[in-house]
Amino acid sequence: MTRRSPVRDVLALFSVRTVAGQVFCFVLGLVLLLITGFAIALVAQGRSDSLQEARMRTFSVAETFAHSPGVAAALDSKDPTAILQPRAEQVRKEARVEYVVVASPQGIRYTHPDPALIGKHLIGPYKEALAGRGFTRTFNGSVGPSINSVVPVPRPDGSVAGVVSVGLTDKTVNSVADRSVPLSAGAAVVALVITAGGAALVTGRLRRQTHGLGAAQMTRMYEHHDAVLHAVREGVLIVVGPDHRLTLANDEARRLLALPPDAEGRSVTDLGLAPDTAELLASGQTVTDKVLRSGNRLLVVNLRPTDTRGGPPGTVATLRDTTELRKVTGRAELVHERLLLLYEAGARIGTTLDVTRTAQELADVATPGFADATTVDLADPALPGEEPATLTGAPLDMRRTAIAAVDPDQPLYPIGRPVGFVPTRIRAMRVNSAETGLGPEVIAQLGWRRWDPDRAAKILDYGFHSVLSVPLHARGVILGLANFWRAGNPEPFDDDDQSFAEELVARAAVSVDNARRYTREHEMAVTLQRSLLPRGLPEQNALDVAHRYLPARAEVGGDWFDVIPLSGARVALVVGDVVGHGLHAAATMGRLRTSIHNFSALDFAPDELLGHLDELVTRTDQDEAAGGDNTEIAGATCLYAIYDAVSGNCSVARAGHPGPVLVLPDGTVEFPEVPAGLPLGIGGMPFEAAEFHVPEGSRLVLYTDGLIDLRDRDLDAGMELLCETLARRDRTPEETCDDVLEAMLPDQPADDVALLVARTHTLDPGQVAQWSVATDPAAVAGVRKNVAEWLTDRGLDEEAFTTELILSELVTNAVRYGTGPIEVRLLYDRNLICEVSDTSNTSPHLRYAATMDEGGRGLFLVAQFAERWGTRYTETGKVIWSEQTVGESEEEGEEGEEDDDHGPGP
Repeated sequence: MTRRSPVRDVLALFSVRTVAGQVFCFVLGLVLLLITGFAIALVAQGRSDSLQEARMRTFSVAETFAHSPGVAAALDSKDPTAILQPRAEQVRKEARVEYVVVASPQGIRYTHPDPALIGKHLIGPYKEALAGRGFTRTFNGSVGPSINSVVPVPRPDGSVAGVVSVGLTDKTVNSVADRSVPLSAGAAVVALVITAGGAALVTGRLRRQTHGLGAAQMTRMYEHHDAVLHAVREGVLIVVGPDHRLTLANDEARRLLALPPDAEGRSVTDLGLAPDTAELLASGQTVTDKVLRSGNRLLVVNLRPTDTRGGPPGTVATLRDTTELRKVTGRAELVHERLLLLYEAGARIGTTLDVTRTAQELADVATPGFADATTVDLADPALPGEEPATLTGAPLDMRRTAIAAVDPDQPLYPIGRPVGFVPTRIRAMRVNSAETGLGPEVIAQLGWRRWDPDRAAKILDYGFHSVLSVPLHARGVILGLANFWRAGNPEPFDDDDQSFAEELVARAAVSVDNARRYTREHEMAVTLQRSLLPRGLPEQNALDVAHRYLPARAEVGGDWFDVIPLSGARVALVVGDVVGHGLHAAATMGRLRTSIHNFSALDFAPDELLGHLDELVTRTDQDEAAGGDNTEIAGATCLYAIYDAVSGNCSVARAGHPGPVLVLPDGTVEFPEVPAGLPLGIGGMPFEAAEFHVPEGSRLVLYTDGLIDLRDRDLDAGMELLCETLARRDRTPEETCDDVLEAMLPDQPADDVALLVARTHTLDPGQVAQWSVATDPAAVAGVRKNVAEWLTDRGLDEEAFTTELILSELVTNAVRYGTGPIEVRLLYDRNLICEVSDTSNTSPHLRYAATMDEGGRGLFLVAQFAERWGTRYTETGKVIWSEQTVGESEEEGEEGEEDDDHGPGP
């Protein structure tokens, strides 16, 4: 190629014989036309805007000057020019106007930029301004064509003292619009430069695309490429246009696709190709190495669009025949797929510790990647967690647990159907219909029992032709059987399939066995926990109590509740939660519940009871740590409340537990302030109790944190929802429990939940009697008299003798060994309760009196005649109480009225 001079290259850019030159000429004319129109419009718009601005400026300056202070007075002075001329010139310069002229009503100028014109008559209309109205006009003045605004100068009385005329010449106005002319010229030059640059770019791109080749060279190159295209052993197709017409197909493409001779020019959808092939060629997608079947060939197709670099819209397709290569690599691909399936099985099987769910996961993994249908039958003992029989060949009662199939209408047994099995070996067994069929003889071969021959016929009619059965065995026992069925896949199961199935089922069997063992342990923990919880509620009249306990969805926790009757028509309500889950938590809960019962029998106050319980938990943790056990810390939270049915007061203490909720009879919900305290087992800090009054008919609601604290709901939202639920209509405790659980826990909880709802009652004043007793042995007689009268009024005459005997002993002991004041109280609730209180902290003890002892038999008699008796301490002293069952006969001793400690009573 000869070198061309740079000058010729530049001239060639603008030659009309080239495409670039033609484009340049067209764009140049278009640009000049646009610039000319733009310049005219810009000048016209500038003049219009400048004229409007000039009218507004002159009128504003004239108006301002005419109403300036002192202008009217200056016009009426002897020498207006001396006063107004300096001011007018100053305003003219600052406002950038041509002139500011002040004239008399007769039109005589007092001011003018040209002093020679002062005193001359004003040119132009001004009489309209004498009428009191300003105006703006365009006229020829003394300085040429001008825009003039005339405004009257008013006096205070409303008359006109003169006029002010302000003007701008046309020359000044036009100078503003003329400034846009250089801008238009600059834009025109820039447009021409851009047009020339665009023409150069177009020409350069055409040269790069043709690589500097001429027409003859391009023709020879096309002939060469056409020969090569038809000689290669790879099919090439070019499809262009919105109707997907075939533009080019080489010889290899015709052979692979069996194209007709007149294929060029026709749509690819009309060439008789397979539907998926025609659809792919007409899709316009970008495809890499997609495998299509064409007759008995496997073709690898690649598609690329033709319009990515400015070409026409269309697609270039290349085809390769990989039939032989497919046969060679198919084996490796199958192995790769099986490895991926095993990897997927490891990730998907055993996600939960549920036996049924694990069996279903095995069926889902194997279908449809390995089989068209998969069924899993598990031994009946394995479902609840028990261990099936070992490999002895004894029949196993099995049940269909999971099924997965490509077709949901397949004829296999449904889930839940009993399916027997006789295990003879742990190796897989396979049967193909082409060899032996799937009839009764195959059933016997596979070891299946309870098989319906009609069902076997339906299976054959459906198309199942191959079955592979693999026992699920782990730790020496058969857990079940996995069955893989093929119908859509024409290939029967072979040795490789059997090896893969055994590996797959072996992995699943371990997960099933883990789930079975977990189920067994979970059931044991649930059984233990339920055995440790209250079987029923004790009888008492102070509270109407309802309770609910929901175990956790996964592991058993340590939540518990209790209702414990106390002396003096009092009832203790307990709710607690042990830290952790499992058997250890359940066992710890049982120990704490037993300890609370023992401490309650001693009538401790709530804060004292929690203190003793905290010491017990701390000592337990220390003993277990000293023993080297890897046992969890036995931490717990607890709330202990005592309700007194006589006073209607409730005393509450809590150790790290949520506080109680009080629902008043009118539906108002309150949260009594109870000091939180540290959880049990931490130690170091005392507990505090809070006491508050509970109106009769109110509901006390105690609960564990599993009710309000959920993963998808924070604590504040849970408390708000609980408050809204309790504030609804008046309900019984049973209805309250149902409503709270329905609103707070729509699903199975993730943590244990204990809920206790108690409606309060108070004793009628007629059921309570109280007397003060003097510290004199003679006062015992008065007590017995009062008690007898009170019992007679209530129809309890049969209880009078026993009650007088008990009170005589208790009051005499208080008078002899206690300190005053002494009080006696009788409570008639479910039983008859006698209480004697004093301010001494010394407690009497029951003992056996020797034959020759003069005393020591008083409390022994009380213990014999009373159902229960005991001592509880108060802030001011102690109370000795006894409880009698009303209506039961009591043995009356002859020495009943004698006090063995101090002789007969008065």
